Amino acid sequence: MAAQGSLFMWRAVFAALGVLMVATLVYTCATDGSPFRPELFTPWMVATLVDFYVNIFVISAWVIYKEANWISSAVWVVLLCCFGSAATCAYIVKKLFEVTSVGSSQDPLDLLFIRQGNLSQRKCSYVIIGRIVFSILGIFMAAVVTYTVVTDGLPFRKELLTPWMAATLIDFYINVFAISVWVSHKESSWISTTVWIVLLICFGSITTCGYITLQLFQVSYQDPLYHVLLNSHSKKSCRKDGRMH
Repeated sequence: MAAQGSLFMWRAVFAALGVLMVATLVYTCATDGSPFRPELFTPWMVATLVDFYVNIFVISAWVIYKEANWISSAVWVVLLCCFGSAATCAYIVKKLFEVTSVGSSQDPLDLLFIRQGNLSQRKCSYVIIGRIVFSILGIFMAAVVTYTVVTDGLPFRKELLTPWMAATLIDFYINVFAISVWVSHKESSWISTTVWIVLLICFGSITTCGYITLQLFQVSYQDPLYHVLLNSHSKKSCRKDGRMH
């Protein structure tokens, strides 16, 4: 019963966030016009967009892992690139509605994060590539932020908060919320969860890439991919469940 209640709650939360993002985009288009105007691309807007799309890359990697074929993967990745967190929320809600077999002690987030079916052959053969890619992305984002601070000053200035910057930040932080849900599920204590979420809020995709790289360094090449996605308790449960190996 508790698991079903949790499942309903997450469906409602992400559905509401998706509707909020769509409403924000429609309102900003109606009141401020098209976002494709050269004057909008200030140094900090560009830095924010880079930060945003690094997180989109992370979410896209998870979507590709989840999907059963490359066609559906490609469609969702295009939607993520075009519609950002609205597509993120739509995808999560869709996957949550596909979660039907939830036992009383089973966390629906376990079933959300991992791909369903027999995954015993899906080993972490790309661990080294993942470590390199996410390390480079994190360093690149840190360099972008440092460069922008040096050349354009701090971002905490009123003139930077244009309607489209505000919409972009809402889009960005909805994705940060989605990533934070995974981090809170993954971490074993409230202290570490709080620290990581604060870092995500403050440093965005720099923290995202750092966290993923850390998780990749904690798995061996023989471990199934779900070891990167689940906490230690959930991994033990998965070993006993032939549908999630």
